[in-house]
Formats: sequence, structure tokens, C-alpha cells
Amino acid sequence: MTLLLGALTIGLILSLLAMGVYVSFRIFDVPDITTDGSITLGAAIAATLLVNDVHPLLATGAGALGGMVAGTVTGVLHTRFRINALLAGILVMTALYSVNLHVMGRSNVPLMQAETLATYGETAGHFVVGSKDFNFLGWRIGSADAAVLFSAGFAVAVVGIFLFLFFRTNIGTAMRATGNNSQMIRALGANVERNIILGLALSNGLVALSGALLAQYQGFADAQMGIGMIVWGLASVIIGEALVGSSSLGLTIVGTVMGSVLFRLLVAIALRWGLNPNDLKLITALFVFAALVLPRFVRRKKSKLIQ
Repeated sequence: MTLLLGALTIGLILSLLAMGVYVSFRIFDVPDITTDGSITLGAAIAATLLVNDVHPLLATGAGALGGMVAGTVTGVLHTRFRINALLAGILVMTALYSVNLHVMGRSNVPLMQAETLATYGETAGHFVVGSKDFNFLGWRIGSADAAVLFSAGFAVAVVGIFLFLFFRTNIGTAMRATGNNSQMIRALGANVERNIILGLALSNGLVALSGALLAQYQGFADAQMGIGMIVWGLASVIIGEALVGSSSLGLTIVGTVMGSVLFRLLVAIALRWGLNPNDLKLITALFVFAALVLPRFVRRKKSKLIQ
């Protein structure tokens, strides 16, 4: 049961990353590789501040702000300097590796002795339940694990609602229109470059927020923790779209969260059944490839049958 709760918690935390990838990839049609660097940047900033006794909420917010700065740099390189969006993301992601090492001062920052949001959640769980564990439908569940899972779910719900409401405002609608047809929105007098920069800043802010929370949950920040995270985000978005089967903004956001949680559960099951951890990134890449190709293959088969 502990494995299941851990998988659900990490899936919820990484759903914030998936929301960020959704913003860049689906709304702006930008495959933003900055993700791999900004999630580590959020974790590095938060961890460094936490070991220096900064309040966890302030440290988490600072981590998210660092991600927004990284996304802004990518947006500026793309819009002002006319660098291809993919290449701009690669440039910033590469630079962030050195930045993250400078922020942490070393390759790994442990948080075992620091006060974090996870330790606050564990303390609250012990206080509410009154014991270390409790019975739930015949399962013995640790009160600390349950409290952290509930806290992660609450944070994801707040961010998801904010994202939904934001994209229904005037500026949010303009950003969505920019992704759909930049020439039309430019003809209407909107600042396309500004919208793209704001979109990438928002995207990487969510990614860095995910990194800050993940570091606090795992108890450390590591310079290598962002490798391949863009693939994780893409997988979550693709699975979520398949689950909800709708292009509605609200349902797509919910589907993205569901996709992240389901994908993490599949990974946990695979590891439990003996998957070599060294093969995890390879399996993830193959899964995303299949998710991208299979729907197209199925549509072709259906069209041939109809003809």
C-alpha cells in the first residue's frame, strides 16, 4: 500500500509538470525542451533555500519563479532573436545545467534535516489521525503518507482551477488564440511575441513548481533529476487526451492530471514486476512513440474499412 500511495503522490506532483508541458506543447505548439532544465532549477532553488532555513512556502514560490525566468529567456530567444523554438529550449536547458550546479553548489542537496512542506504534511497527518497509521478498507495506511497525498492533491486542484480560470480571461484567451492562429491574432492588434513569452514563462513556472515539490517529497534535489522529464510530460498529456476524448479546456486539464497519475502507476507496477530501472527512460520513450503513432494507425485502418 505504501508503494501505491507513493506512486499516486509522485504522479500528482508531476501532473504540475504535465500541465506546464500542456501549455507549451498543446496551446502554443512549442516542444519546449527547457522543461528538463527548469524542473531541476525549481528543485535546486527550493532545496538551497530550505537548507538555509527559509520557510518552505517561500522556497517553493522562489523555485517556481526561477522556472518562470527560464521560460522567459526561452521566449525572448525565440521571439526577439528569431531562434527556432526547439533550439532556443535546447540552449536554455543546456545553460541551466551549469546554473543549477552553481545554485546548489554541488550535484546533490539532501533535505533530510530541513523543514519542508512534506514534513509539515506528515506532522498534520499525525495530529489529525492521532497515530502513525489507520485502517482504510482493510488496508493499513500511514497517516503521514495519506496526509502528503492529500496535500499534493489539494495543490494540484488549486493549480488546475487557476489554469482553467486564467485561460478564460482576456489575456488567457489571447494566448490560446495565438497558439491557434498567430497571424489572425496579430491582425487584431494583439502582441503575439508577448503572448508567447508569457506562455512559456507560465509553462516553465509550473514545471519548476513541480520540481520544488518533488524535491521536498523525495528529500533531495539532484542535478540529474530533470533528464527525460519532457517525455514524461508528453506521455501524460497524450494519455490524458485519450482518457477524456475531448478538446474542452477543463476536461483536458483533468485528463492531463489523470494521465500523469496513471503513467506513474504503470511505472510503479513495471518496477514492482522486475523492470530494470536503467531501462525506465527507454521504456518511457517507446511508450510515447506508440501513443503518438497508434491513434494515426487506427484512423487509417478505419478509413480503409469505410472505403
